[in-house]
Amino acid sequence: MATARSSGSSDASGRLRKAGRAVGRALHLPFTGTARSIRKATHAHGAGESGLGKLIELHAVNGAGDVMITVALASTVFFSVPTDQARGRVALYLAITMAPFTLLAPVIGPLLDRMPHGRRAAMAGAMLARALLALTMSGAVATGGLELYPAALGVLVASKAYGVVRSAVVPRLLPPRFSLVKANSRVTLAGLLATGIAAPIGAGLSRIGPEWPLYGAFCIFVAGTFLAFTLPHKVDSAKGEARAQLSDRGERGGRKPSLRTVGVSVLNGLYANAALRALSGFLIFFLAFLLREHPLSGQSAAVSLGIVGVSAGVGNALGTAVGSLLRARGPEVLIVTMLTIALGAAVLSAAFFSGLMVAVLGATAGFTQALAKLALDAMIQRDVPEEVRTSAFARSETLLQVAWVLGGAIGIALPLNGILGMAVAAALLALGAAVSVRGLLGAARRGTPHPRVA
Repeated sequence: MATARSSGSSDASGRLRKAGRAVGRALHLPFTGTARSIRKATHAHGAGESGLGKLIELHAVNGAGDVMITVALASTVFFSVPTDQARGRVALYLAITMAPFTLLAPVIGPLLDRMPHGRRAAMAGAMLARALLALTMSGAVATGGLELYPAALGVLVASKAYGVVRSAVVPRLLPPRFSLVKANSRVTLAGLLATGIAAPIGAGLSRIGPEWPLYGAFCIFVAGTFLAFTLPHKVDSAKGEARAQLSDRGERGGRKPSLRTVGVSVLNGLYANAALRALSGFLIFFLAFLLREHPLSGQSAAVSLGIVGVSAGVGNALGTAVGSLLRARGPEVLIVTMLTIALGAAVLSAAFFSGLMVAVLGATAGFTQALAKLALDAMIQRDVPEEVRTSAFARSETLLQVAWVLGGAIGIALPLNGILGMAVAAALLALGAAVSVRGLLGAARRGTPHPRVA
């Protein structure tokens, strides 16, 4: 009798354990299945074996953490106060963060270029610095005190330092028969997707309290710190590398380093991309205030900003996706085409200013900037020898960031007149076209010789 009861109880407990395991698998499956799907996508076509897949995942983490901090700053500096006061706060933000960064940015690339043996540590350090700064900012974000701005400057510097190192690392992790355009497209697209997922999460956290998106950023960047060290050891190898001889006359001329001897195509491609990057910085700041003061017809300020922001994000993602499908042929013509399309959209927005045209310009700016940057990467890959390519990437990224800062400064200083703003946007692009299009088309016709290197 006792034996029968014990046998029955053991059968019941066995069934309970099986049921528990089944429930556990059912609850666990969405997470493990999603993780496996993400890993399969990021490691496809040899990216897993080369280590590019890990860099793709790291960049996704970077994008998610950055957007959490952006959401926290936007809710504190911009949305929590009236327009006039918000404009003063953003101007203060630019003065305390962007102005010093404009001075620091030209130094970041060359400094990181001198430490090729510590790239994983540099990326991990950039992640850890932002984690600690996010924690520091969480105490000041509710009040908007002045201590928030130096921390924001530190976040910006660390973010761009990561970006410079990441660009230098990509050529080391290319899978076989994988172009640099395609590799950068995958990395960039992962960051955009992560940003799109993290942004609404950050907005939801901000409803709990302004410091909560920063707590989320802290956790994300701590994870990124450890993930950076999982990159292959060859990331830290400097074998076969040398510093680019980036001067007008070489060492005999004795001039200070510049980007002039990396090739005519690369130089003019940089000018064109700088114009598109300046447009991006200008539109972010100018439209943020314009749409808050004059929302799109029938929409609130927040919805108006969201429409334009989503348009720009979709355009950027579409440009990146298209870039991953294009062959790296004729990048000069591609850059000229993108600059012309952006200029045309800006001119039309100035001539027929409306909410629809603003959204179209935002989408066009995102699309053209993404494709033009991929074309610039292709020219650096093609024209700059492998042993100096990482040096050229570091310096070009710094120049483009400075252009973004300058465009943002113009956007914050300009009166809130839509037609005037669109005309200034067109002027920025026209200036870029004037200094770059002729050289790009001439180089495309002649073919680009290899540059002088040290």
